[in-house]
Amino acid sequence: MTLPKPEAKRLFERLIFDTERPQDWVQDVWGMSPTLGETAAKLLEVYEALFEYCSEEQLENLLQSYYTDQWDK
Repeated sequence: MTLPKPEAKRLFERLIFDTERPQDWVQDVWGMSPTLGETAAKLLEVYEALFEYCSEEQLENLLQSYYTDQWDK
């Protein structure tokens, strides 16, 4: 049984953004540097597209890979 996309997204958000909302993170980066803020906004767009274009299985495999790498360190 694969992980549903909303659950995978929640786990990725916790992994990447900790407790902060992704949009808040972009605003924080933008506040430090507008140039980096633009890059952060583009990164968030790509992040959102992953959940649109990847299958649940692909997302689960990627998530498992990152969590495994995190625990191995």
